[in-house]
Amino acid sequence: MTSAARSPLHDRHVAMGARFAEFSGWQMPLQYSGVVEEHSAVRQRVGVFDVSHLGKATVIGPGARQFVDACLTNALEKIAPGQAQYTMCCDDATGGVVDDLIVYLRADDDLLLVPNAANCAEVVRRLAAVAPPDVHVRNAHTEFAIIAVQGPQSDETAAAVGLPTGQDYMSFAEASWQGVPVIVCRTGYTGERGYELVISASDAAPLWDAVLAGGEPYGIRPCGLGARDTLRTEMGYSLHGQDLSLEITPVQARAGWAVGWSKPAFWGRDVLLAERAAGPARLLRGIRALGRGIPRPGMTVLADDAAVGWVTSGTFSPTLRVGIGLALLRRDVTEGDVVEVDIRGRPERFEVVKPPFVTASTR
Repeated sequence: MTSAARSPLHDRHVAMGARFAEFSGWQMPLQYSGVVEEHSAVRQRVGVFDVSHLGKATVIGPGARQFVDACLTNALEKIAPGQAQYTMCCDDATGGVVDDLIVYLRADDDLLLVPNAANCAEVVRRLAAVAPPDVHVRNAHTEFAIIAVQGPQSDETAAAVGLPTGQDYMSFAEASWQGVPVIVCRTGYTGERGYELVISASDAAPLWDAVLAGGEPYGIRPCGLGARDTLRTEMGYSLHGQDLSLEITPVQARAGWAVGWSKPAFWGRDVLLAERAAGPARLLRGIRALGRGIPRPGMTVLADDAAVGWVTSGTFSPTLRVGIGLALLRRDVTEGDVVEVDIRGRPERFEVVKPPFVTASTR
């Protein structure tokens, strides 16, 4: 792992006894006290994640909003400055997903993009290659840290730190904390109410310490990427590289809600419109174990002894105490059907369901 990038909070994680794993070229905390305990803290109280591995890029200049809108899938006209939007960068020729990301609209000529860690450079490359002369696309991946405060008592924790709270879901406030600029956004990847704090990398450690201190009365726990994965899977949130990819389009992933279908232009528009009209051959659906089986990515899904798809994401749900997952299935396999997952040569029965698997409190 010596060649992996490190978060600006790396020393804090070492001091807290974190177990590390390499993720998308970054050495990040996998867990501290344990995935189940950290998962439960977020569902019941509050947890804090270091997600500084996420990409960061800026698009600045006259017409920046219109330029990004003509490239990415969602319709930026739906939001106003001070709001954020989930969207996708698709390949123009195939409609496959290069990455899914969040756009922070600071002003019509000032956008902050937060792609996934592994894909930041590629998203920046594609945008920069076609940007007008006055629009500047810059990779700011290592300039900022992102701290996610998630859980039912995230408001109390953020307020104890002196940060603004109460924003609408997918909106953000530009604040100052101890004289340092910080963006406080009502977003997250857990399904629970929470905030993502974007701050300069050099100022991240004191804020991390303050969040842990502010959340101490509420039972805050530092959380790793293990709990982040179980939490997002319970919500049915897609992970790029598994549930979305260059081979899995937004139509197949049932993410058409993040596509501005009436827009005159976005990358992949023609092929995605054609796929939508014809109907995709496969669709991403949820699966929930009827027994003790735990699905894992890549496992084959069968119906009547014939392969009908494969698991894209799978885990043990700490909330439900059963195996759950997402699977890319033949279109005729629908909610309510019972399928089998080949778990190391042993067929286990699963019901096809519609995510989310649990009820959480995003809003």
